[in-house]
Amino acid sequence: MDLARTSSALTQPRHRGSDVALEEIESSEEGTSNVAFREDVPPDGGYGWICTLSVFIINANTWGVNSSWAVILAYYLSHKTYQRATHLEYALIGGLSISQALLISPVVTMAQRYFGLRSTLLLGTVLVFAALFTSSYTTQLWQLFLSQGVCFGWGMGFLYNPASSALPPWFSTWRSLAVGLATAGAGIGGLLYSLVTNAAISNLGIAWTYRVLAEFGRIEVLLVVFWGVVTELGYITLLYSLPSYASSVGLTATQGSVANALLNLGLGLGRPLVGYFSDAFGRINMTLATTITCSILCFVLWIPSQSFGPLAAFALLVGGVCGTFWAAVTPVLVEVVGLSRLARTFGVVCLAMVLPTTFAEPVAMQLVDGQESASQSFLGAQIFVACAFVAGTVSVLLLRSWQITRMDAMLEATSSDDPSLFSNRGVTRRKRDLSWLAPRVLFSLRRV
Repeated sequence: MDLARTSSALTQPRHRGSDVALEEIESSEEGTSNVAFREDVPPDGGYGWICTLSVFIINANTWGVNSSWAVILAYYLSHKTYQRATHLEYALIGGLSISQALLISPVVTMAQRYFGLRSTLLLGTVLVFAALFTSSYTTQLWQLFLSQGVCFGWGMGFLYNPASSALPPWFSTWRSLAVGLATAGAGIGGLLYSLVTNAAISNLGIAWTYRVLAEFGRIEVLLVVFWGVVTELGYITLLYSLPSYASSVGLTATQGSVANALLNLGLGLGRPLVGYFSDAFGRINMTLATTITCSILCFVLWIPSQSFGPLAAFALLVGGVCGTFWAAVTPVLVEVVGLSRLARTFGVVCLAMVLPTTFAEPVAMQLVDGQESASQSFLGAQIFVACAFVAGTVSVLLLRSWQITRMDAMLEATSSDDPSLFSNRGVTRRKRDLSWLAPRVLFSLRRV
């Protein structure tokens, strides 16, 4: 798993004219840059596809490996490997690994700045290896928390965070497709690692703080963060619950692992398609469509599923759309904040994801434990997941409406002779009214 070798591909592209030439015509009242209205055209292909493949491999060997925790969790829950360990404690480990990857993002950003991309990725590779290797020697639950939860999460953060911000500058027209293909590595890796993990078990037994806080005062960032928080609550609960749900309805451990593998297959197949159609029909539009589809699938397919066929169909279909946040967040952020602020804002979003990624599965397990009937034991968790995606849909709908209003205001400013429209106060006045909440804007048929 020599992931550091992929770092040589992840260098910044040389844009025509300048590295990134931006025409910024909108700013906040404080005078900070807000939106990149025009940028030089990136290479949009060529060596950028090599970078896409590199990020794909990194995702496969980080998020893909992390997905296999679902299978391991099901094994721990059924075999009581650690004495006196509760379901809640086991559930915390999976969420802890993801939350640590996000929590460490400011450290990763500083490490990349001072030591370079290759050294940062190399450190991540060492941490991932150390985490998995030492996990095999754990004899107490706290040791597993440190290895699988903390150490693996740090390693994943040192790999995933720099790779995610290195890809978008290479593309413009195909940005969402490229990111979709790269993030598909999480699904394909999860597919392979889930199956291999089950087989192996069967046979082998933190100055940046203020900058970060400042970002939370922006409407667009707040909407993106809320979308991420609620959908991650739903996504992680779903990702780690399928094998255990399968057992609760009388299916075998193998069928549960296959269902989890099918969900990851859906992730691998669906993310490139979502990226392609995002470039064609609008990145926020496609994000809205996939988020509401997740909710519908949970209500229509998952809740009634009591046998392997419907559960497998649900896993494959929902896999294609449930991981939308990590596939779409960087292209969507480029749309609403611009390339110049992508890395900083992405770090803010990552920090905001710490709590939901840590406690999503424990919350779900508590909902499960509160049920009496085995066949209906996951109903509370299922409704929780579906409602999380409904809340995410509302957030994306509001973000889309905000973006439409911003685009209209920018066009008005460029075509008007009134210089006040270009002033900080003129732009701010338009941003602070509530016209973007009007139904005619909320439900406008626009490519966004």
